Amino acid sequence: MTPSLHLWLIPALPLLGAAINGFFGRRFSRQAVSGVALTFAGAAFLMALYVAARFSSLELPYTEFLAHWIRSGSGPHIFVAEFEFYLDQLTLVMLLVVTGVGFLIHIYSVGYMWEEGGFYRFFAYLNLFMFFMLTLVLAGNYLQMFIGWEGVGLASYLLIGFWFTKDSAASAGKKAFIVNRIGDFGFLIALFLLIKHFGSLNFAQVFTSVSQLPGEMAGFGLLTSIGLLLMVGAAGKSAQIPLYVWLPDAMEGPTPVSALIHAATMVTAGVYMVARSHVIFDRAPNALTVVAIIGTLTALFAATIGIAQTDIKKVLAYSTVSQLGYMFMACGVAAYSAGIFHLMTHAFFKGLLFLGAGSVIHAVGGEQDMRKMGGLKQYIPITFITMSVATLAIAGIWPFAGFFSKDEILARAYEANPAYWFIGVTTAFITSFYMFRLWFMTFWGDYRGRDSAGHADPHGHGGHGHGDPHESPMVMLVPLMILAVLSFVGGWVGIGGRFEHFLAPVFGEGASTVATEALSHGTELALMAISLGAAGLGWYLAYLLYLKRPELPQKMADMLGGLYQAVVNKYYIDEIYATLFVKPLVDGSTRILWHGVDQGVIDAAVNDAADGARHVSDAARHMQSGNLRSYAGWLAAGGAVVIAYMIWMGVR
Repeated sequence: MTPSLHLWLIPALPLLGAAINGFFGRRFSRQAVSGVALTFAGAAFLMALYVAARFSSLELPYTEFLAHWIRSGSGPHIFVAEFEFYLDQLTLVMLLVVTGVGFLIHIYSVGYMWEEGGFYRFFAYLNLFMFFMLTLVLAGNYLQMFIGWEGVGLASYLLIGFWFTKDSAASAGKKAFIVNRIGDFGFLIALFLLIKHFGSLNFAQVFTSVSQLPGEMAGFGLLTSIGLLLMVGAAGKSAQIPLYVWLPDAMEGPTPVSALIHAATMVTAGVYMVARSHVIFDRAPNALTVVAIIGTLTALFAATIGIAQTDIKKVLAYSTVSQLGYMFMACGVAAYSAGIFHLMTHAFFKGLLFLGAGSVIHAVGGEQDMRKMGGLKQYIPITFITMSVATLAIAGIWPFAGFFSKDEILARAYEANPAYWFIGVTTAFITSFYMFRLWFMTFWGDYRGRDSAGHADPHGHGGHGHGDPHESPMVMLVPLMILAVLSFVGGWVGIGGRFEHFLAPVFGEGASTVATEALSHGTELALMAISLGAAGLGWYLAYLLYLKRPELPQKMADMLGGLYQAVVNKYYIDEIYATLFVKPLVDGSTRILWHGVDQGVIDAAVNDAADGARHVSDAARHMQSGNLRSYAGWLAAGGAVVIAYMIWMGVR
């Protein structure tokens, strides 16, 4: 019998840290607050490493029962949901990513947030987020996963709106919360269907039952419906069309929040959920096709918006949406291992890009507009080197991490449908262009921000007292260096199919309903060369427009006119949503709440009660006339009523 690994400690440790800082952090010094947060986040990472060290000796999948949770019904209709933790190869990858990258971001946050108010509150929220994300990853059933799923949504709301006195931050937090609720509604209906038709939400029981069903090759049956509803939930959490609109606005939160939640962990929860549910999707090819189409279109659509953004964090936000689209495209062609591979490498280089952007923002006194940067490589050399590594990785340049995972996705997409591959390569070109555009605008040329250097920043990074940008403290730079190493070598684990082989026990041979043929070696080399060529072309175009001929972008913008304005304004999607959904709902809710509930129920109850009391008092007042004959008449009438009642009761 395998001794217990005590998996429950991994999420419990950050929860304890959140509780200590949340309840008592106001009385602690900043050193004590950061010490508590780092200790418990680091301990969770060490526990994950311990599990990884013991992993090869386990009988997988490994389940650790913790407590009885829900038992309802009787006989064959009993429904049982236990509180238990589930460990396999997929869980281990997610555990190491969440705890490892999460711990580095905790370290970085100490330096970035040191001067901020609410320091203890920020770290309590960070620890709380890690607890819920680890609960989601370790869940042994869909109900427990849903608890973590909702919990990360709550923590995201708290962290995005951390600067709650700022209207835009508060609105961004509410927007993220509401849009995610739309996706969660689909997820919940999928869970209800699983309970109704399979009587369980336990992964092992559900997948065993589903595996005995034939694939739904045509039409929309039960499994297709469940798959589509699960994808609705995933689209909300992982910011896919049409529910992606919350993630760019979430950049209103502190930069470490952007790195932790919107690059490395939370937004990948939808990808993880689809991959975990692969048994359902394997037998629902129509649902799988929808996943592929949504992912492919999201990848291209978000990348085109990123071209024209000038806020350094907004560029990275749309890049995140685009890269998540790549992961869904991989899952949609049943290349689940490739999707998880890109999830892992993306956590490295996109986490690094966000933290590097935070270091840049810190260096220039809170400025986020790239048009007011330039030439920063001479002022912040370590930030420049580490962000250069991340830029090369996301652009898909060999031998950086992003090259291997993106190449794997494109190859599998080509096997399934060349149209996916073509859009993927086009997206790779655009990605390379806007990332090198960011790189050139931020670090090359002349520094353009002297007029605004040292200005006060509402986030607390202004007023450094000197005009020139400066490098960040080592507590912020060390995480950048570690992530830079991972962004360089992190993709090497996929050489020779080793990563896919590691995850093979989870995903098996892939989707039984998706027939693909292995590519020849020559075809693989050709696809690889085209991908590298697209990345190189993106670099050259960015070099030409933003370093060699910096006057050209404005001329091109003037020439494109309305098209350029549409891209700058993100195709007016937020405005369209506001017109079609937000304003009618708000106005309708106002009418219902004000006219229907407030006036029709609350005011009516009070006013009608007052009117009734007045009428009764008027009637009673007329009875008190002072006339003896009137009083005698009322007494006689009352006596007659009493006698009549007694006679009636006697007759009965």
